[in-house]
Amino acid sequence: MKIVDLRGFIWEDNEHLLRIKNRGELLSEEFETTVKEIITNVKQKGDKALIEYTNRFDKANISNPKELEVPYSELKKAYESISSDLREALEFAAARIKKFHKQQLEQSFFTYEENGVILGQKVSPLERVGVYVPGGKAQYPSTVLMNTIPAKVAGVSEIVMVSPNPNLATLAAAFIAGVDRVYRIGGAQAVAALAFGTEIVPKVDKIVGPGNIYVALAKKLLYGTVDIDMVAGPSEILVIADETANPAWVAADLLSQAEHDELAGAFCITNSFEMALKIKEEIENQLKTLKRKEIAEKSIERWGTIFIVENLEEACRLANEIAPEHLEIATANPWELLPKIKHAGAIFLGAYATEPLGDYVLGPNHTLPTGGSARFYSPLGVYDFLKRSSVIYVSKEGFEKVKDPAKVIAEYEGLEAHKKAIEIRENF
Repeated sequence: MKIVDLRGFIWEDNEHLLRIKNRGELLSEEFETTVKEIITNVKQKGDKALIEYTNRFDKANISNPKELEVPYSELKKAYESISSDLREALEFAAARIKKFHKQQLEQSFFTYEENGVILGQKVSPLERVGVYVPGGKAQYPSTVLMNTIPAKVAGVSEIVMVSPNPNLATLAAAFIAGVDRVYRIGGAQAVAALAFGTEIVPKVDKIVGPGNIYVALAKKLLYGTVDIDMVAGPSEILVIADETANPAWVAADLLSQAEHDELAGAFCITNSFEMALKIKEEIENQLKTLKRKEIAEKSIERWGTIFIVENLEEACRLANEIAPEHLEIATANPWELLPKIKHAGAIFLGAYATEPLGDYVLGPNHTLPTGGSARFYSPLGVYDFLKRSSVIYVSKEGFEKVKDPAKVIAEYEGLEAHKKAIEIRENF
């Protein structure tokens, strides 16, 4: 774990900090050519390309495209097959996720102006959504719940899930969440199939859910052909810790994200040099006992950083510069720092608010902006599955009230047909 002391320096120019701030860009160029090739192949060959990629990357032996789809009966069977403890835990999480996201629902509205103008907004759910669920290094039934339940709350008619080699827990979560169709496909090829549609995979209106760099790049490149939630990269966490923090707890939380992926980011900011040393020592000790030690070690070696700053005000300013996916505030008075935080996907306050609770059971969504994109993206929510249409009614009386200013603007912009479309109604 690298310790970077920023006290007494113009830390905005620190090379290591700049590398962290630009981490989203550093991960793209290397893989883009491969992803473009996959997208083109799926667009041209459809199911044939899906079978080729699934057999190659997922070590499958599929010859018929129908084998890519998981029969719905298998979802129910999986639900009944998992342990009662896991089933109850998933249902507990699902209920909390649904309760939280119901508060995000939007309503249509109409306002009546004098002189016969009625203006409004019609809120409608998307018709068909694709949910990507990772299945490479690990299985994530929690991701099924987090990405599907908000769509169901929004009223989406059909939810199509793609996941490479989904296990029983992933299929059981799909049953609990209300997924309509499941396909055993992953990677950039699955994203392309959802975006274009094939004979076996239906075309969707939007694709949501996290994935590896290939999935993230495919979503980015296909945005416009299909809507996406965000371009989500490797997971990351930043902990602000003062001298009252428990170094063992902070280290455990940093490692909870480092174990996700070799490219995951684990960052800490503290105003205590002693605390920095204790956290570093704890990370080194806890790493020895992790089952995913090799992955976590590579993550810590590549990105793991403890920054030392003058005070907690500086800590918040630095956190805003990094704009992390997950931000934990492990200080004596975390609520005092909350108003100073501008950019973070999810904010965890207090020593007991460990990030993994947010991954699973608290309720707010765990699909969050990464790579500094928390500066302009929000967590996945019901609002991502709704679209809005403006509704406009103008009576003869209302037309008389607004026509003249509209003609002046049309004339100024040199759009003659605009002006004539207004004038042609003036004598009727």
